[in-house]
Amino acid sequence: MEEVSQGASEPDSPVPGVKRPVFILGVVSFLTDVSSEMVYPLVPLFLTSVLGAPLTAVGIIEGLAEGGASLFKTVGGWASDRLRMRRPLVFAGYALSAVAKPLLAAAYVWPVVLLVRFGDRAGKGVRTAPRDALVAEVTPAQVRGRAFGFHRAADTLGAVVGPAVALGLLALFSDNFRLIFILAFIPAVAGVALVSLVRERPPPPAAAGATTSTWRELGVGFYVFLGVSLVFALGNSSDVFLLLRAKDVGLSNSEVVLSYMLFNLVYAVVAMPAGIASDRLGRRNVIGLGFAVFAAVYVGFGLAGGGAVIWPLFAVYGLYMALTEGVGRAFVADFVPSDRRATALGLYQGAMGAMILLSSVIAGALWDIVDPAAPFFLGAATALLALVALVILRPQVAVPPRG
Repeated sequence: MEEVSQGASEPDSPVPGVKRPVFILGVVSFLTDVSSEMVYPLVPLFLTSVLGAPLTAVGIIEGLAEGGASLFKTVGGWASDRLRMRRPLVFAGYALSAVAKPLLAAAYVWPVVLLVRFGDRAGKGVRTAPRDALVAEVTPAQVRGRAFGFHRAADTLGAVVGPAVALGLLALFSDNFRLIFILAFIPAVAGVALVSLVRERPPPPAAAGATTSTWRELGVGFYVFLGVSLVFALGNSSDVFLLLRAKDVGLSNSEVVLSYMLFNLVYAVVAMPAGIASDRLGRRNVIGLGFAVFAAVYVGFGLAGGGAVIWPLFAVYGLYMALTEGVGRAFVADFVPSDRRATALGLYQGAMGAMILLSSVIAGALWDIVDPAAPFFLGAATALLALVALVILRPQVAVPPRG
């Protein structure tokens, strides 16, 4: 296949089976996530304790920021295919997120934080689909799971290091939030600089003649998988509810943070092996296993009667993420030719993000009106339903990829 030979022409990196552009993008994502996770856990504390914002404002800020990210993922993917470029949008997205970090230090009223957080998440949205399309295009199809697994591992390792750095800086600088926001700019700008080292392949002949990027051309298999994924996402509410549940059953604030770091550590360690497994065993099989693991974990959170059980549940939750996140992106890339790949990835990630926002609203209502365990039983049920749909419908990669 043309795609395999072109992918094979890219130089390898220090990681076996991972091409040099993918390795560089992994380092970029690691640095960016260190920066983001230095800031993200502190924003609610900064808003409430320093700026005196109400909790309603915190919800508005995060809701609009994440909603904006979902929208820009879809738009960024469409624009990348329409303009037939990847790296400029990747660079712009990372740069926008980097600039947002020190701007938080200049915020003295909460609406400014809203604007900055929206800009940060917009940057994430703009870069995500073009970056993932670039990863797919430089990687032979038979090792695509490995490549996405490596990238997810590098990105998630930043989510382990970032909060640890933030906690250390809080202690060192006596809760000086503004200084930490400024320092977070350092790894972010280093990541932006590295993007310039990524070589972008010109579009293949079939893609170069394309003038539009329509949703109809993504294929039946893609839409079947998207539908199954949206059923799953209906019960996959924000991880904030996992943290709240951990606190609800007895963990202290510091233990909640540490349990979340454990989740990210397991995710980072298992992501690449899970991607390799998807190359060998099939994406659908690995994702189905991930759905089953998610259902078991959510039943565990629903039944949890004490803090001790939360630790293994968070560890197994990291296994679910490793089995689905990178593998799902690789599966989407398998369905479509390269000149539609960013569009498909953007639509998939944007729709999933929008559904998770809806599921979080539902989870909040269930928590308040029914019982704190109710959102988790809903999540387990939708995961099992999605697993059944995945087995019955069996979305197939019907179109050989171009380039």
